[in-house]
Amino acid sequence: MADSYEVAAVFRAELRRFLRRSEDCSRANGITPRQHLLLLQIAGAPSGVTTVSDLVNTLALTQSAVTELVQRAELAGLVERTPSPEDGRVVHLSLTQLGSEKLAAVHRALGPERAQLRRVMDSLKD
Repeated sequence: MADSYEVAAVFRAELRRFLRRSEDCSRANGITPRQHLLLLQIAGAPSGVTTVSDLVNTLALTQSAVTELVQRAELAGLVERTPSPEDGRVVHLSLTQLGSEKLAAVHRALGPERAQLRRVMDSLKD
């Protein structure tokens, strides 16, 4: 049992370090940590397009919190809205060029931390 606690403790510590570094990298690249999460979820969605409803689930935030986050990101030029051609009630969200550039910069900056987190995750399989 002690070994499983040790593994869990190491994983939790590395995860927290990664999250903290992610927050720092976001700010260093001119976006908030929540904007980084938003951009990442949009870019990681199928075809790089998602909806507010999908983001409510993936970000585990309320509808109003996601709506406000999207509005602020749109005002900052990071996200754009496009009406769905299939359903006029649905709005698709995608990254702007600036949003893509900001996300790429944070992703590059997190390279060593992503590699370390991957090593820790791989050690959990043993």
